[in-house]
Amino acid sequence: MKEKPIKDSRREFLKTSATLAAMAFLGTQTFVNAKEAKMTKTAIPQRKIGNFQVSAIGLGCMGMSANHGPARDKKEMIKLLHKAVDLGYSYFDTAEVYGPHTNEELLGEALKNYKDKIIINTKFGFYYPFGKQQLDSSRKSIMRAVDGSLKRLQRDCIDLYTQHRVDIDTPIEEVAETMKDLVKMGKIKAWALGEAGIKTIQKAHKVFAPVAMQSQYSMAFRDLEKNGIMDTCEKLGITIVAYSPLDRGFLGGDFTKDTKFHPTLDFRASMPRYTKEALEANQSVIEFIKKVAQSKSINGKAATIAQVSLAWILSNKSFVIPIPETTKIHRLEENLNASLLTFSPSELQEMNKELSKIVIVGDRYAPGSDAANSVGL
Repeated sequence: MKEKPIKDSRREFLKTSATLAAMAFLGTQTFVNAKEAKMTKTAIPQRKIGNFQVSAIGLGCMGMSANHGPARDKKEMIKLLHKAVDLGYSYFDTAEVYGPHTNEELLGEALKNYKDKIIINTKFGFYYPFGKQQLDSSRKSIMRAVDGSLKRLQRDCIDLYTQHRVDIDTPIEEVAETMKDLVKMGKIKAWALGEAGIKTIQKAHKVFAPVAMQSQYSMAFRDLEKNGIMDTCEKLGITIVAYSPLDRGFLGGDFTKDTKFHPTLDFRASMPRYTKEALEANQSVIEFIKKVAQSKSINGKAATIAQVSLAWILSNKSFVIPIPETTKIHRLEENLNASLLTFSPSELQEMNKELSKIVIVGDRYAPGSDAANSVGL
């Protein structure tokens, strides 16, 4: 999708968003309600990924087909994807490993008639043969993978092609050269990294610059701010695509200590962050966000915990795009409306001060697991 000039709506956006005084959380001062803002397609803020202009909030599609319980009804998911386009979503995220393959096939069928309105990001190099994680970003593997993704997505060219995880057996310089060749061949338009470390990002940038880096980032998981990756990406002009911006659903506010996950079809069942003890302990961050949400409104409705969580990401940095997942149509509009809510620098300072006091219980991946060992490389 070619970049289109988009009228800068930030000034108008800010007029209809929260303009609040400095706050003291959990104390005597409270938030003032934001002015009501009406969601329209033209009002949706846009952000850049390389030469693409996309909706400031994208849509993660994995859970429609895999990893968050049984696959959802295909017809219902096609209806949801069509609704997302109608609302103004223009960034859709998938991967060949989701299913595997079935999520790409879903997007290919649902979005084949919207090629000029959206961009699709898909990922390569991450496999689970016989239930064991395998990373393969060799040129031969990539060339086979890209043709498969093109076929399943029903596209002649992939907008954004992301290395799902860094393959330490294939130098990142070789991967970057392969990406350069794929662009020349017209099979992809741009490429991105996934969960890469600083040195990998810098090495790739010298050969053929990735336009984005996809990593987990949320109010309950802020490692990017501490390990230098966010600063590195900002310096190099690389957009951060924040997956799990609602902490795999936890920051929706509905999980309790009694929440259960499918033991084999939902990988949250094996993650330390979602044990009964962790879910109970981490209600502290939910209670904090709830206090913020109670005095915010959008479209005449009280802001939700999820909306505050997404708006916090957007207000923190202008080069971060969150891609929350959902399989429910009413959540599409709820999540997208979060882009109408902003926080001032003083608000963010106070919010981050309070967040830093909250101890989050549970690692995102089990220590020593393949998943844990394949991030930050």
